Amino acid sequence: MSGFVCIVHGDNAPIERALLQSLTDFLSFRGPDSREIWLDGSIGLGHALLRTTHEAMTERQPASLEGRYKIVADARLDAREELIAELLRAQRNVRSNVPDCELILHAYAVWGTACTDHLRGDFSFALWNAGHKQLFCARDHFGIKPFYYAQLGNLFLFSNTLDCLRKHPAVSGRLNDLAISEFLLFDMIREPSATSFVDIQRLPPAHTLTYNDGGISNRRYWTLPVSDPLRHGRQSDCVDQFRELLDRAVADRLRTNHAGVLMSGGLDSPTVAASARRTLTCNGTGSGLTAYTDIFESLIPHEERHYATLVAEALKIPIEFQVSDDFGPWKYLSQQKSTWPEPVHSPASDGGLHQLRQVAARNRVVLTGFGGDPALSCLLSVHFFGLLKNRKIGHALADAMGYLAADGRFSRLYVRTRWQKWFGSKSQTAHYPPWLNPGLEKRLSLRERWEAWMSAQPPKETARRTAYEAIVDPSWPNLFEGYDPGTTGVPVEVRHPFFDLPVVSFLLALPALPWCSDKELLREAARGILPNAVRLRRKSPLLADPLTALLQQPQAACVDSFEAAPELDRYVERRRIPKVFGERDPWTAWIHLRPLSLNFWLQSRVAAG
Repeated sequence: MSGFVCIVHGDNAPIERALLQSLTDFLSFRGPDSREIWLDGSIGLGHALLRTTHEAMTERQPASLEGRYKIVADARLDAREELIAELLRAQRNVRSNVPDCELILHAYAVWGTACTDHLRGDFSFALWNAGHKQLFCARDHFGIKPFYYAQLGNLFLFSNTLDCLRKHPAVSGRLNDLAISEFLLFDMIREPSATSFVDIQRLPPAHTLTYNDGGISNRRYWTLPVSDPLRHGRQSDCVDQFRELLDRAVADRLRTNHAGVLMSGGLDSPTVAASARRTLTCNGTGSGLTAYTDIFESLIPHEERHYATLVAEALKIPIEFQVSDDFGPWKYLSQQKSTWPEPVHSPASDGGLHQLRQVAARNRVVLTGFGGDPALSCLLSVHFFGLLKNRKIGHALADAMGYLAADGRFSRLYVRTRWQKWFGSKSQTAHYPPWLNPGLEKRLSLRERWEAWMSAQPPKETARRTAYEAIVDPSWPNLFEGYDPGTTGVPVEVRHPFFDLPVVSFLLALPALPWCSDKELLREAARGILPNAVRLRRKSPLLADPLTALLQQPQAACVDSFEAAPELDRYVERRRIPKVFGERDPWTAWIHLRPLSLNFWLQSRVAAG
């Protein structure tokens, strides 16, 4: 919702007001409603506010409590009523409409650094305890909100916006070779505490940071627990519990009269849209929801316009489309400046920028369906093997019969998909690139690092190992940061109801059958709400790959002859990159276009000064 910055001088030197004001003003693109700073000797806090909830209408930051605590935060808390009740029992005088940042202050006043055990939601904050000369910072459980920091001698900098820290004159532009190498291997930085820059660190999700006596210490405050298997006496009880949990998660993220939803024609985002429609209708603002759908019209065969329109008509909400036929990797070569603070590999799209700008024309909040896929993922082979291994023959037969009896099942057996998965080409998987700089590869043990990541295993005791592994994958914080205003430059708060703690805990506890395979839970929850054409639609990938379709176009020939930035040789041996123009294998094209994405980012840094 907002941008913040904090400067601390460990040698007690006074903060330069003009510099703090300049860094705070830089954040105005993500916090246009108000900008304020606070200084006290060797510490300074700056905040740029974006109001996205009813409670934020009276919010001012930096916020204070009892003359002892100051906070700057980008925070949206879940379960406010429960937290307020806890605080009242602890003899705190808390109003029901208090802004979220002040709730965090009260929680800290009661529980100190253990306050994160009582907070739920999306948050990133820095809190100054004047009495103890201590700065306490935290990032939420799933890493929805980013947090960056730099420790340079006696200078300590903190912000939720990477480029804000880079504006400080003491922060160098030196690149982190390991981080850049991981981007070339994985499309992202896998090391959770690293950024693309040597001087700047990233606070991992579910971690706190404490600055005290000139030093910094990090602590993990939460790990995704292994959920006990959940069984319901009646199937309707499971569906009802899911709807109740999701509606609560959506309501916590819709404390506003107007919102958008990034909606496909599948199951996850329409389920969120239906819940949002119910929530806004109950609040008397049912007309405040708009759907936004990304489509292809000519590049590839694409059915999303049809199915998303069916959903919008059923829910009686307006829908706007973003046509993505014209995006392509050659677009990089004609752009003079990138908005990305770190390299991004999105060769067949613009990373959602146009769609977010479309949302921003009338909304400050938009919901997604991200999280449904990983939380419900499962392997039927593992499920049945486990039952047979434990000699639960009757249970296995009952599950098999139930699976086949599901509504519309024989149109959704996925025989071809399963055959291709078991016996298809092995090229349709990630493979180690041949074009990394050999010296860099050896110095950083990149092949060993890649092999270790590819062979990592989730905890064995989880009910559905694939789901647990998918939820904790570091690609999610990377995706969330990609939608943060600090990355996009668009003042829109992107919220993810499926990444709600109770929702995740509930979904991970469900058995593969009957609920998770083919997302049967969502199909049942949508009965009577979404059209059957959508509810019973096959879960399938795109009818064609947009990236390989783009690479067949004549203008794509430039991807093999791009002008290399001087720094590219440090990471990539250009002559070993295979030709990509005309490539028809999606994975091969995806992997061998990574150097182009890095090159574009390196050149944009020079263009941006």
